[in-house]
Amino acid sequence: MNERNRAAAVLAQVQKAVVGKDQILARALLAILARGHILLEDIPGVGKTTMALAFSKALGLAYKRVQFTPDVMPSDVTGFSVYDKNTGKLEYQPGAVLCNLFLADELNRATSRTQSALLEAMEEGQVTVDGVSHPVPQPFLVIATQNPAGASGTQLLPDSQLDRFMVRLSLGYPSAADEADLLRRKQQGNPLDQVEQVADAQTLEEMRKATDQVFLSPPVIDYIVSLVGATRAHPLIVQGASPRASLAVASMARAAAFFQGRTYVIPEDVQLVFRDTIDHRLILSPRVEGEGLPHPTASILKGVKVPQPE
Repeated sequence: MNERNRAAAVLAQVQKAVVGKDQILARALLAILARGHILLEDIPGVGKTTMALAFSKALGLAYKRVQFTPDVMPSDVTGFSVYDKNTGKLEYQPGAVLCNLFLADELNRATSRTQSALLEAMEEGQVTVDGVSHPVPQPFLVIATQNPAGASGTQLLPDSQLDRFMVRLSLGYPSAADEADLLRRKQQGNPLDQVEQVADAQTLEEMRKATDQVFLSPPVIDYIVSLVGATRAHPLIVQGASPRASLAVASMARAAAFFQGRTYVIPEDVQLVFRDTIDHRLILSPRVEGEGLPHPTASILKGVKVPQPE
């Protein structure tokens, strides 16, 4: 089985546990292949945690979860040092983040200090405790969930935190037919029990390496730069996307091409992933919500010239 078929097998397993959200699951898998972290923003009870558990099971990844509340401390995430009287040294006690797949449940209920404890692990693949750095296991992935802004007990994630997430996705309510299907499946047992492991950490790394090798032509690179650059000049965007966003769009587009069995990126791959990768990184003018205007990235996708095939 080649890497593309293995990725499709992972998706098929996750679809057993999460009903009617195939497109969202596919985009989450693209982010995993692109070495990115995933932010799920939604109301409670629509399957965010189930999705994370299903991916960890299908991929065979060591998994840990923290339910974030205001009293969760940074050391709960990163770990802490304890004095060992026998050796006379500080012994490091690993925190929850030292795993392959870390689920940060309701991240925006935690304090800013605790939220920031994740930044080093997400960006640099390590945590530093008492001046000593400890690498997180590889592969490493954060799937964080947050309740919608304004929900009871929540606070906005800082811009620096949002920028570390490759994509922001939303599952949303299921359709009536999908919800009925969910109830029928639940009568037969926990749908997560049907998810089988079809990969492991080494397999995921092989799929990621294959994704990295997908070719980006100069016209497609220029197209990505133009799209991201347009966010910095749009009158309804107060703060545009950073170069990190350009890298994220390129990585996601490679993953989209890989999953469709191509060794090169086309403009349609970029268009497919652009909004999921960019929207959460922008600070919009109050006019957008106040006047009910369309999200500016929709007009950017329409306004930027698409490169034509040579």
